[in-house]
Amino acid sequence: MSKRDDGSFDEFMRSSSPRLLRLAWLLTGGANSAEDLVQETLERVYVAWPRIEAGGTHNYARRVLVNLHTDSHRRRWRESLTSDVPETALADRTDQVVLADHLTAALAQLPVRERQCVVLRHHADLSEREVADTLNISTGTVKSSTSRGLARLRTLLVPEGDRHV
Repeated sequence: MSKRDDGSFDEFMRSSSPRLLRLAWLLTGGANSAEDLVQETLERVYVAWPRIEAGGTHNYARRVLVNLHTDSHRRRWRESLTSDVPETALADRTDQVVLADHLTAALAQLPVRERQCVVLRHHADLSEREVADTLNISTGTVKSSTSRGLARLRTLLVPEGDRHV
């Protein structure tokens, strides 16, 4: 590598992989597809490693991850989500895992753009401008997509009688 060595990439990979995996899991809704997405992201970051500025490595990786996720939805022939849930041992599940499953299922029902905006704004804690730059859309589109996504999540996650308008 010309500018930086493989050791710095190894350190970046170890420190960023958990964050990227959480983001990918929320975007894809599945552990296997999230792992594949992170692996492909890290491959592309490694190839571009000498060209990436030292302070912008995580932002670059996040943008690659989101772009790869968007591209995968453009190719509908690859995989499709099903409503079939694999059998699991209920005794091994905690309330937090059940809540995460409900959130993931609700996120999977959102359109891709709304899901990306909600996850980047509220999980990755990016500003509207940062989300707009990452997705290459306007700030207004981020605001409206996030608003619609959150409203849909409320209807999916909050029982009818518990909603406050």
